[in-house]
Amino acid sequence: MSTPSTTSRPCALVTGASSGIGRVFAERLAGDGYDVILVARRRERLEDLAQQLEKNGTRTEVIVADLTTAEGLAAVEARAAAGDVSMLVNNAGFQTYMPFVALDPDRAEGQIRAQVTAIVRLCRAVLPAMIARGDGAIVNVSSTLAFSAGMQATHLPKRAVYAATKAFVNAFTEILADELEGTGVKVQVLCPGVVRTEFHNVGDEPLLRPKIPVMEPEDVVTASLAGLALGDVVCQPALVDRALIDREREARHAVFGAGMSAELSPRYRAVGSD
Repeated sequence: MSTPSTTSRPCALVTGASSGIGRVFAERLAGDGYDVILVARRRERLEDLAQQLEKNGTRTEVIVADLTTAEGLAAVEARAAAGDVSMLVNNAGFQTYMPFVALDPDRAEGQIRAQVTAIVRLCRAVLPAMIARGDGAIVNVSSTLAFSAGMQATHLPKRAVYAATKAFVNAFTEILADELEGTGVKVQVLCPGVVRTEFHNVGDEPLLRPKIPVMEPEDVVTASLAGLALGDVVCQPALVDRALIDREREARHAVFGAGMSAELSPRYRAVGSD
């Protein structure tokens, strides 16, 4: 379905809505008075969720789409661009926890399509109407693994492509938030840790990691919506000391500033000079 909603209720579009964080977002937003566009690959689950939400007066639309494909993304993008979406939750994604040399390149590309390309295109699709209205919100679901480059802790999975996509989402969202300042449109990157969802399953079996704290998806969504109200561009649901986010940002900016020179660093000039 590609026609705008005709109700007076705001409209939210949630990708990856068939389970986990996406399903909880859909339920919570419906409870907050939104009509909801539900996007995922599993029709039966989406239709079950739609029936549940409609019992309480929520108008729903179901779009069965695989965002790793051009056809699936085009269908969702067309609906997102209809002009009535007040909130976009880019949640769709999957894990590829294995050594990079063991990762099928087609699966790696599919992850980039779902977790990078889809986010960029869907944000671009909803933003013109949001800016024209002077109101709207976008939540791009990332991960604490976006901050994990260079870490070699034994409890961390092999994650080169997955973590890289999430680092992109962080940078994209932070820069986009700066561009949208003063427009009335809020943008957030949501960076949870391990969450109790099917995302971590291997086949149909949960992947259990002893001693790793696991957060409930309901708490992740609570943090995200509260963070939007507070104006947090980067939301880490378990983070107590918000100053860490500021210091991480300041460190990145310091590296950027220090690297803006026309002079070669003495470190590199000295190598091989003998």
